[in-house]
Amino acid sequence: MPSLKDLRNRIATVKATQKITKAMQMVAAAKLRRAQEAAEAARPYSQRMSAVLGNIAGAVTEGHDTPHLMTGTGEDVTHLLVVCTAERGLCGGFNSQIARLARERINALQAEGKEIKILCVGKKGYDILKRQYESLIIDRVDLREVKRIGYSDADTIAKQIIDLFNHGGFDICTLFYSEFKSVISQIPTAQQIIPAGTGNSEAEQANGGAVYEYEPDAETILNDLIPRNIAVQIFSALLENSASEQGARMSAMDSATRNAGEMIDKLTLSYNRQRQAQITKELIEIISGAEAL
Repeated sequence: MPSLKDLRNRIATVKATQKITKAMQMVAAAKLRRAQEAAEAARPYSQRMSAVLGNIAGAVTEGHDTPHLMTGTGEDVTHLLVVCTAERGLCGGFNSQIARLARERINALQAEGKEIKILCVGKKGYDILKRQYESLIIDRVDLREVKRIGYSDADTIAKQIIDLFNHGGFDICTLFYSEFKSVISQIPTAQQIIPAGTGNSEAEQANGGAVYEYEPDAETILNDLIPRNIAVQIFSALLENSASEQGARMSAMDSATRNAGEMIDKLTLSYNRQRQAQITKELIEIISGAEAL
């Protein structure tokens, strides 16, 4: 049984931890609002970008000058998995859920005999995946110094991926991230970005099946628009990740704060009981000694 001094020290330690988790919860709550607004603001642009891309792609699908970023290499041999996670922990299962989805995809592709390459965006995803797939990781993007995710960060990642594709590094690229739904709900998501999906059925319905003419020609527009769309999709994924991370951290720190409070109550009760028992024992010794005299 721990002594009274040990119990006092442990209560003080748990109280100090509770102050830290409470402070982290408040910081995450403050960051969450800004991150959520940024993620929600990016969604319409990202969706509309895909719709416009699909509409233009419909005009050149049967042509011979369709960009390779849209048609792909025509093979399904090498897969690049871009796994986006956080740079820091203490956010519940946020990072592990994304890594689990990526791990399931890796195992499924390996079972089919595919070659796998992994690009990690974020330290935590790299730390998780390197334990089992270190030989498959080709690079890691470090965003620890970035205080607020900007389009330039996503554009740099997109250019790296496109350059690798142009040099025959892979056939299909899939992006893994967590879509923000609420503070307690973040959905791990896998999105194929190369070859770029057309998604022109919704665009045709929205435009009533109208026929458009493009100036300059559709091929030239696609050559400029597809790389930009890849950067936009990555940017949207990073924003979704940022909001999901803060929401998960806020929820995790709230649970940690409440658990610390329960632990303090239990330790305090145990301390009081042991102190009372010690006082009672001392009184009995004093009374017994007095009676012996």
